[in-house]
Amino acid sequence: MPAFSKEDIPKDWRDLLGNYFDSSDWKNLAGNLQAALDVDPKMIRPESKNFFKALKLTPVASVKVVILGQDPYHSPDLAQGLAFSIPANIPTNSRAFPSSLRNISKALALEGFDHLPNGDLHAWAEQGVLLLNTALSVKLSEAGSHANLGWKSLIDRLISGLALQRPHLVWMLWGGHAQSKLALIESGIDQLILQSSHPSGLGVYKTDRPFLEPGAKVSCGHFTKANQWLKQLDKEEIVWVGETPPDKPI
Repeated sequence: MPAFSKEDIPKDWRDLLGNYFDSSDWKNLAGNLQAALDVDPKMIRPESKNFFKALKLTPVASVKVVILGQDPYHSPDLAQGLAFSIPANIPTNSRAFPSSLRNISKALALEGFDHLPNGDLHAWAEQGVLLLNTALSVKLSEAGSHANLGWKSLIDRLISGLALQRPHLVWMLWGGHAQSKLALIESGIDQLILQSSHPSGLGVYKTDRPFLEPGAKVSCGHFTKANQWLKQLDKEEIVWVGETPPDKPI
């Protein structure tokens, strides 16, 4: 039976969380998650070993950009432990390919980066893009089903701790749920905060800050703005589409 403990979180992120693990919030989350795993781990996505994949692939010291998602994909064979990312073997023209990724790909192309070749975003994470959902587990076929297990306290501490410890980060807040974390981010120093509607479904167009303009002819420009910010800071820009050169400096 899968077990859940704070040791699943990389040490640098545990250090960032400080005394959080002594709190009742942590005990509540750990207890609720272990209870869910004890009932039927096969019904939980991603697999428990991947709950903290975003933190494992993107160490605290390497974070440049943060993209906040809501909760993992609740359809079979999609969730990887990285917000918005899916396995590379899912065809971009298939019904299984999420609309959010389809619109992200459109935005990238409109900004001159070309379309995504597939939906696997591991290369982003390895370059310093923290792909963090605000709940790190979900029950199959039940969107938002683990939102009340206690993830909020952990993710809020991660967000606020990161903003305070790491100046000059880029935050992409897509949709109201991600934007509800705004106050936590604004407590940090010199953070670039980019906001738009969520890239999924028709909601992508329907706010005063659309992710894509109606007709999908203009993007919100977030990927370009992130790289412009990094360039101004003499940091390596993110290769959003294409091969990542080896040994890229942080």
